[in-house]
Amino acid sequence: MTSPITIRRLDPTEAEIFRAIRLEALRTHPAAFAASFEVESGRPLIHFADTLGSGAIFAAWRDSELLGIAGYYREETPKHAHKGGLWGMYVRKEARGSGAADRLVEAVVHHARPEVEVLVLGVGVHNIPAQRLYRRHGFTEYGREERALKVGEVYYDELMMRLALR
Repeated sequence: MTSPITIRRLDPTEAEIFRAIRLEALRTHPAAFAASFEVESGRPLIHFADTLGSGAIFAAWRDSELLGIAGYYREETPKHAHKGGLWGMYVRKEARGSGAADRLVEAVVHHARPEVEVLVLGVGVHNIPAQRLYRRHGFTEYGREERALKVGEVYYDELMMRLALR
């Protein structure tokens, strides 16, 4: 019998764990994230601890195995403070299809609901599985940013999606 997936928020003392999976995500999927492996891998561990301390990063676990992560941030300026964002969503290849991604999205939505009115995200136009995931949780497309990311000499478009929380 497979152990259940548990979700919990990472804290700053888990910076090494966060750094390792974040760099794995950036290295294996360079077109999926705004950050780059080259820049992030050069950052000191304190950067990752500070990220964990200033935002909410959720991790999916099966026993002691880290399956994936998803982050949440809240806009800070007064005119944008009603919005938050889901970012850095990554589930390891061997854990895809396990339900970890759904559980991570649920954790971010649950965390965001009392804080913000709307949750936004960007997802690659060619990342159909991720789009399906977000639609399953009620996100809808509200725009498309052409050339949102540039990796080397290749541009990638992103769909902009939103979920009204209240």
